Amino acid sequence: MPSSARRLTTIGIAGATAVAGLGFVPPVIQAAQADPPDYYTEKVPTSRGYGGAVATVDPEATRVGLRVLKRGGNAVDAAVATAAALGVTEPYSAGLGGGGYFVYYDARTGRVHTLDGRETAPKLMPLDAFNDPVTGAARPFGDVVTSGLSVGVPGTPATWDAALRRWGSYDLKHALRPAARLARRGFVVDETFSESTEDNADRFRAFTTTPRLFLPGGKAPRVGSVFKNPGLARTYRMLGKRGIRAFYRGPLAAQMTRLVRNPPKSDSTELPVPAGYLRRSDLVDYRVVPRRPTHVDYRGYHVYGMAPSSSGGSTVGESLNIMEQFDIAAMRSVRALHHYLEATALAFADRGAYVGDPAYVEVPLRRLISDRFARERACEISPTTAFTVPTAPGDIEGFDGRCDADPGTGRIRANDTENVETTNLTVSDRWGNVVEYTLTIEQTGGSGLLVPGRGFLLNNELTDFNYGDEYDETDPNRIQPGKRPRSSMSPTIVLRRGRPFLALGSPGGSTIITTVTQLLFNRIDRGMPLARAMAAPRATQRNTATVSAEPDFLERYEAALEGYGHQLVLQGDGLTSNAEIGAATAIEFGRRGRLTASAEPKRRGGGSALVVRPAR
Repeated sequence: MPSSARRLTTIGIAGATAVAGLGFVPPVIQAAQADPPDYYTEKVPTSRGYGGAVATVDPEATRVGLRVLKRGGNAVDAAVATAAALGVTEPYSAGLGGGGYFVYYDARTGRVHTLDGRETAPKLMPLDAFNDPVTGAARPFGDVVTSGLSVGVPGTPATWDAALRRWGSYDLKHALRPAARLARRGFVVDETFSESTEDNADRFRAFTTTPRLFLPGGKAPRVGSVFKNPGLARTYRMLGKRGIRAFYRGPLAAQMTRLVRNPPKSDSTELPVPAGYLRRSDLVDYRVVPRRPTHVDYRGYHVYGMAPSSSGGSTVGESLNIMEQFDIAAMRSVRALHHYLEATALAFADRGAYVGDPAYVEVPLRRLISDRFARERACEISPTTAFTVPTAPGDIEGFDGRCDADPGTGRIRANDTENVETTNLTVSDRWGNVVEYTLTIEQTGGSGLLVPGRGFLLNNELTDFNYGDEYDETDPNRIQPGKRPRSSMSPTIVLRRGRPFLALGSPGGSTIITTVTQLLFNRIDRGMPLARAMAAPRATQRNTATVSAEPDFLERYEAALEGYGHQLVLQGDGLTSNAEIGAATAIEFGRRGRLTASAEPKRRGGGSALVVRPAR
């Protein structure tokens, strides 16, 4: 069964007969269904129509959001309900134990707002937390991932609450109710869920708690079986009844603190499972931060994104500004792709040098996304020859927008370790409000540490900090107590003449930035319809010596781009699932309220995009 074909929802006998009449015989599910679902869900990657839309990687979650819209909820209500449902069906990518960034367009005011729900480092976390206490050398990445040490203070519950209080019409109880029902009655396991569990089995077995839920009987859930999460259902109901104080202050907060500071390590594991520094006061003091969005004008379109602590808005914005210096629409495909790759390499060089948590780092955001800086950076791009990568960051202090400036000579920083397993959703409602929301627990399976009886995994987001054998005070993304690690999440809303034109986002670690940039490049510069722009093969250049690309991209463009000097390699380790870049969702807004909702047709098995009132 393909990736997010996931959750062919189990049905009762009468429902099975009805569906069989349409030529489909559902899989036989051995687990008893005391509360059978009352609908059948299939993947529809692109839908067109009116009245609102929802797009996610998962059909169950999309259906939850669509039902909220049909029952009168607005885009924020549906986004929170959908995110909570993804916490059920995509527990290794997102959930209560993680964080994310929420971008909202308010149709009444015409303004874009953003919430920074990124995790924070505990206040007692030392500067050398990821170094071996004996040798002083940096710990291997694998030793840090599966631990309490990598767990940051979760921001997702606070983000949901803040969004609903500011712009929603539902309270938290009503928004979480559909996901609680989904967790209680379960979903059908697909190959992706089963394989992801198996891939992480050794990490999960490092703890005494996690296997009880995700490795029943010592094995990954069988494809076609029903996976239920009654603990998560109870947690959602508790939060709905008592609010997020129950997460950040009550017994649950005490339980999370104990787990992180004293991980329930299995006697059989060979992993070190170091303890973390989380305290109850870290949870009590956590706050979501409303931020002014980034904004660039790209060929008459107004592109709004997420400001630091995310590097998404600044790096997407700078990439677009650099590309705008060229008439890309008049170029043939290969030359246009050459300019796209060069622009993102330059923007990533500047990202590494200047972007971090603005509470700890003076981020020159206005200069980074200024047209003048972009004009000077664009001088580095030759129409026929790729520059040497990695390249140095630009001079953010002395630029004048002219091509007679000296090329950048600052320190080149290595690409970071953000994991690709995140999730994204796009929602619009009948009133024209729009939400773009990216959320994650970082690694597939996060830290591997399950909160027992509560049904969710804790994140390992602190591995997004840069670290090495020696503490680098000049690195904007170095470890500091209370700091938010830099992220690449890039939820983006594009306006044209003051109204929404396109909302989009993607998972994929640092490839999120290039995925969003390439989608905008495909749609605006290359004139592709949205579904085609979504399906087009992808490549990512993040100021590294090679360009990582999907197989179809290599087949079409490798030889020609190598003529420019680009060195292309297959994304990931050569396995089909790892050779994919991103898993985007998007909604385009047409004339007279017509919507085109789009999710991936194939990546991660394909997504699900539905509209409230389908067009004929």
